[in-house]
Amino acid sequence: MSSTLPTRVTRLLIANRGEIARRVIRSARQMGIQTVAVYSDADRDALHVHEADTAVALDGTLSADSYLRIDKLLAAAQATGADAVHPGYGFLSENADFAQAVIDAGLTWVGPPPAAIRALGSKSAAKALALQHGVPCLPGYFGADQSDATFSTQAQQLGLPLMVKAVAGGGGRGMRLVTDMVQLLPALHSARSEALAGFGNGDLLMERALLRPRHIEVQIMADMHGHCIHLGERDCSVQRRHQKIIEESPSPAVSTALRAQLGQAAIALAQSAGYVGAGTVEFLLDKAQDNKPFYLMEMNTRLQVEHPVTEMLTGLDLVEWQLRIARGEPLPLAQADVQLQGHAIEVRLCAEDEHFTPQTGTVQAFAAPAGLRFDHALHAGAVVTPHYDAMLGKLIAHAPNRAEAIDRLRTGLDQTAVLGLPTNRAFLAACLQHPVFCAGEALIPFLAEQADALRQSLQATSKTSTVAALAVLYAQQAPAAAMPSPFTRPLRMGLGTGTLSLNLQELGQGRVRIQTGDATHEARVTHSPEMLHIDLDGCRWQARAVACRGTTIAVQWHVQLQGPETFELWLTDQSHSAPSTGASAQAAQSLRAPFNGKLITLHVQEGQSVQQGDAVLVIESMKLEHILCAPRDAVVHSLSASVGQQVGPGQVLVQWKDAT
Repeated sequence: MSSTLPTRVTRLLIANRGEIARRVIRSARQMGIQTVAVYSDADRDALHVHEADTAVALDGTLSADSYLRIDKLLAAAQATGADAVHPGYGFLSENADFAQAVIDAGLTWVGPPPAAIRALGSKSAAKALALQHGVPCLPGYFGADQSDATFSTQAQQLGLPLMVKAVAGGGGRGMRLVTDMVQLLPALHSARSEALAGFGNGDLLMERALLRPRHIEVQIMADMHGHCIHLGERDCSVQRRHQKIIEESPSPAVSTALRAQLGQAAIALAQSAGYVGAGTVEFLLDKAQDNKPFYLMEMNTRLQVEHPVTEMLTGLDLVEWQLRIARGEPLPLAQADVQLQGHAIEVRLCAEDEHFTPQTGTVQAFAAPAGLRFDHALHAGAVVTPHYDAMLGKLIAHAPNRAEAIDRLRTGLDQTAVLGLPTNRAFLAACLQHPVFCAGEALIPFLAEQADALRQSLQATSKTSTVAALAVLYAQQAPAAAMPSPFTRPLRMGLGTGTLSLNLQELGQGRVRIQTGDATHEARVTHSPEMLHIDLDGCRWQARAVACRGTTIAVQWHVQLQGPETFELWLTDQSHSAPSTGASAQAAQSLRAPFNGKLITLHVQEGQSVQQGDAVLVIESMKLEHILCAPRDAVVHSLSASVGQQVGPGQVLVQWKDAT
């Protein structure tokens, strides 16, 4: 930003997509500012396109052909008469060249000055600046020499454990933990590849790793007049793949005195670079150390995904603040005026299964919860592609205290329905109920230590499987229309790698008798709009079921149950198909793609012997690299895909034969 920029913002181009584009549109509209949306071919029918005053096609599907094209974005601004650009988060939001290009075009850049982005956007540069101003940093190597030999030498000097990080970008991409020196070179190569693909910059740094810290970040706001304040901290310790999925404020581990120290360090770093606008300074908090309990991780020179947590706690609109600061207005509050009220928690709803594997598909049915803030871009018919991030939206609860906030968010998750593709909705709800999280004791390793137990808690019981099977059956026919019958009919449902077999007898008026093994149940099924109500053995369930994919004789169904417990199940109606040989047999003969993506590395060739657990190939999907390993000792019989090829779920990539 610069004082020479226009002080009026009348038409704002939002150089982003999805929920953050909708979020910026909302604040701009409240301020009387017209908005311009941009969209790729894949986002032609997205909500932000329809909600903006004007929308411009960028053409192309991949980010590199659309949202990362500075020339196309500037041309869209010129064509629509936009006088300002808001970058959102991700994409070009921390790209100093984009910020400078916007300014050079005579437009207002809603973000920090390009010089500040360069100084702080690189983790290496930010740490060098921090050390000059007394902000604690972990010992590490932040040098320009990026050779493997230099990293190896530095690693020996620093000692284990180590964390390898991309100097650019964020979102957990380009990060690898090294606990053994033999892991160092593979970690460097993998992190460099992921960083280069995600940020266009493969440079890395390396620092000593803390194995059981908290992830604490401080929200700062700075104006063009030299004023800078902080708006408290957010605890983002619940993460998978170094990516946050739960954020809350205030942190259960931060006292008033520690909050002041963190805030002072964050402000010192921001002001040392001449920062203007919204930014977040991230720290690792290690309460086991008394003299230096926190260390700088990085600064994000943009609005964060989790900014709603701070908005709920302070009652402030951070996007409005960004726009006012961009117009040259001073901060409306001094530090002493900032009030943090109650407790706020956010969860990130993502298109992924319980193993954090990204998923794609079409949203067949969608229902938002009552009483929660829900920032999203979802609707029935929305297509989730492999080209962008897996996050679908964010649910945020605010309450007078932490326990009530957890309860409200848990209830809201139960009321949320996204049917048609796997999501982490049930997994998030299980996290919120876990005693370690409820006690405020979740550290960064929380999911690494508890994920298996959380997944186990999501496994369907015999009763819930029976209820789900009824939901599938009566989603296809009205229960009241079924005539009484003295005969039973068999149902066979594929559930995971197994099969659920039932014998069902219609009793009329929606009543049914079910036999599963030696057990007999009676149930009553009724319809209401978009919902089935199933009473089974005195328990009442609400069920949603949608058909997603499959053949005409074996359709896959996505079922969400809410009752004494909440479950999501995927069932395949196999009642009219031949018995399957099972997934284990397929796994024994081939390695298949688990999701959509691009095959970027092959570690094997035909005739090569592999052992169980050996890395076979790497698929890039939703901006992350995923390593697929050999499921057993075998020999590569044939390769069915090549590097650079787009692959889809279930596609055979490698054929095995038995090792001799």
